[in-house]
Amino acid sequence: MPDSPRARRCGAVGRVRASALLVPLVSLVLLGLAAGCGGSSGPVTLTVLASSSLTEVFGEMSAAYRQSHPDVRLAPEFGGSAEMADKLSEHDPGDVLATADTVSLNQADPYLDGHRRAIAATGLTIAVGPGNPRRIRGLADLDRRGMRVVAGAPSVPIGRYTRQAFAKAGVALQTTAEEISSRAVLDRIRVGDADAGVVYITDLRSAGVAVSSVPIPANENVTATYSAAAVKDGAHRDDADEFVSWLVTPEAQRLFNKYGFTTPVGPQ
Repeated sequence: MPDSPRARRCGAVGRVRASALLVPLVSLVLLGLAAGCGGSSGPVTLTVLASSSLTEVFGEMSAAYRQSHPDVRLAPEFGGSAEMADKLSEHDPGDVLATADTVSLNQADPYLDGHRRAIAATGLTIAVGPGNPRRIRGLADLDRRGMRVVAGAPSVPIGRYTRQAFAKAGVALQTTAEEISSRAVLDRIRVGDADAGVVYITDLRSAGVAVSSVPIPANENVTATYSAAAVKDGAHRDDADEFVSWLVTPEAQRLFNKYGFTTPVGPQ
């Protein structure tokens, strides 16, 4: 039996009402999908686990990077390179790892993006007390009887570089103490706990007049190369990749140079 005019009118009204309700519902669903596809809905904070030797330069880089990436804030955490790499194995949150050598970076390999960057380089020098009271002239003098020598531990970058330099110089390394970073070695010299220690040239700036230095000649010196990579399962993988790539740009390299670092030789 055909519908009555009233039934047809009621059916039409029902369809209009259903359509009116459906439009905002569809809009809400689409907005939800857009939010999900767009990733972060607000400013991003990148946790950068970095060698303590990068403290000053990364401090200035945080402001410089924000200029060109206003939605990204850098939150650096500093310490020994091996210590920072260990944080990832302990499942501490992090987005970028920057270490003073590739060995430390490789130790965190299971947690890192496959693409790494060589971001900066520096050399070694002998840190001594103000005015060089022990009259140290080179690495050979650190083997003198009664000399209190502090060095990086064999498991950390400055320790590995130090042992390479002593091997090149043909000198036996005898230590009275070992530390986890170049900054920690420098602190020992600063407070008078040791007579000498090998540190990164770029770290001397942080000690000011509290420490003097003795150059290590080129034929005995070692180049320390800093490397960085994004954390594979970090909360902001794309932003982390972009920051690591930015570290080798001319803008970033100018900042590294300002703090005494050199541009690394070879692929970046």
